[in-house]
Amino acid sequence: MPRKKKETHIQIEDNPDLVKDTASQAVINTNTSALMNRRAQMATMRSKDEEILSMKKDIEELKQLVKKLGKG
Repeated sequence: MPRKKKETHIQIEDNPDLVKDTASQAVINTNTSALMNRRAQMATMRSKDEEILSMKKDIEELKQLVKKLGKG
């Protein structure tokens, strides 16, 4: 005879996107579109940060070249 599966998630009253896992007591966000949007936002921020670092390196290189031209 198969066992009845207990409900392991309980809806949190104040926020429909959150549920509580009764086994681990973890609060879980079930809003996957918000999660995907946040991941995309973080990827964009990382990309911009990498671009800024690249530009800083380029500027430093240009400074060194200008110094060499000034000495020559």
